[in-house]
Amino acid sequence: MLTTCVILNWTTSVIQLVDMTINIKADISNAEFEVLDVLWDDYPATSSNLVERLSERKDWHHKTVKTLLSRLVKKQIVSYEQDGRQYRYFPLIAREEYTQKETKSFINRLFDGKITPLLAGFSSQNSLSKDEIKELKELIKKWEQDSD
Repeated sequence: MLTTCVILNWTTSVIQLVDMTINIKADISNAEFEVLDVLWDDYPATSSNLVERLSERKDWHHKTVKTLLSRLVKKQIVSYEQDGRQYRYFPLIAREEYTQKETKSFINRLFDGKITPLLAGFSSQNSLSKDEIKELKELIKKWEQDSD
């Protein structure tokens, strides 16, 4: 899956736009996702800032967060810009695009690419609220209109 990302130059008063095409194929561990999830909420961010924000969720040492950031940089999911002695990290993939990738991967892996068995599983366990059922009906109606 390919995505286009806009990178901003954070250290200058002029915003520099760079168009990059990124191949989203790297698997992200649960720990890496925790860091990425916090980064999506507010970026750019230094590793110290991320440690502080992550401390609400995890009791991780600063070195652990730096290791996870290094892995995300190596996987080209996150990048950074040096600002003096600090590194400011930012995501190279939008949360929505990552969610779409993971959703598609999950459905392909567990349900052979078909969404019907997934929905059947939810409906058989009565785990859908009336509001969720209403939203699904509206979504299906929109899909039908778009496919005509």
